[in-house]
Amino acid sequence: MIAVLQRVSSAKVVSNGVLTGDIGVGLAILLGVCQGDQEIDADVLSAKIAKLRIFNDENDKMNLSVLDINGSAIVVSNFSLCANYKHGNRPDYLNAEQPQRANELYEYFVSKLKEYIPDVQTGVFGAKMSYTIENDGPITIVMDSKILLK
Repeated sequence: MIAVLQRVSSAKVVSNGVLTGDIGVGLAILLGVCQGDQEIDADVLSAKIAKLRIFNDENDKMNLSVLDINGSAIVVSNFSLCANYKHGNRPDYLNAEQPQRANELYEYFVSKLKEYIPDVQTGVFGAKMSYTIENDGPITIVMDSKILLK
């Protein structure tokens, strides 16, 4: 499971023309569910993301988590994070999990994240989405659950 998280001042997602998520200060998360991912991947990733200290404290040091600042999160599914770009110039997405299982794990990840962060909003799995963020920093981190599980 791969997550791209960005520290944001605000973020919103419009799914199939309808606003489905809108947050202020917090984390914007793109989530890719890859072949073979399991619930444990979502467990470790959600816990790490919620506790990651990437927000500034009173001394302007990145020492606070989204929990510490009472921030929000917005999670958008993104199968293209599982792209294989090794050969040629057109990536393939064969490493992305099958849609039904990917949606199950996406929903599970969101539910686990909500155990830490009260305000978690989402896009719509599999929908055409417009995703807008106001990046704060910019601070962008790519996390792979497989690294956390080693």
